[in-house]
Amino acid sequence: MAEQQAAPLVVGRVVKPHGVRGEFMVDVRSDSPDRRFVAGAVLGVGGRTGDAVPESLELVAARWHAGRLLVRAREVSTREGAERLRGALLTVRPEELERPEDPDEFHDHQLEGLSVEHTDGTVVGTVAGVVHTPAGELLRVSVSGERRESLVPFVHDIVVEVDLAAGTVLIDPPEGLLDPF
Repeated sequence: MAEQQAAPLVVGRVVKPHGVRGEFMVDVRSDSPDRRFVAGAVLGVGGRTGDAVPESLELVAARWHAGRLLVRAREVSTREGAERLRGALLTVRPEELERPEDPDEFHDHQLEGLSVEHTDGTVVGTVAGVVHTPAGELLRVSVSGERRESLVPFVHDIVVEVDLAAGTVLIDPPEGLLDPF
């Protein structure tokens, strides 16, 4: 049986072309754009299909302009070529990501799918995703046996332990946090 390859992770989305020489604006979706969007980096292209859309792009240059990143890629030399990329998702493979220096910091994909358990041993559900808000991150937990999700603040007082090797997130939620609305 072939080993299942992890899905690529989105680090940006092409917004629109800029100028006539193939530059395009990118809406960055990475915590480390200065490492991800550098000359020589190769990013996958997803969300767009067609003969004229390359599977990957080798970046030639990137610079900030009006709050967005302007990018040039070796495979795109015209405005029309950049226009064909409009809406495309720029991706990396999970194994290309750097490990966080802080042991209490995780990439979203590492948390998704982990079993969520209460400190008393009760299985609560599964991490369905991570929601990023200005106030902090929330774990989107699909509650076991129910057709609903709960949002759990990803703070140490509530998320007591994340054990990637065991595939578990141990939580100690305040009363009422997991109750349905």
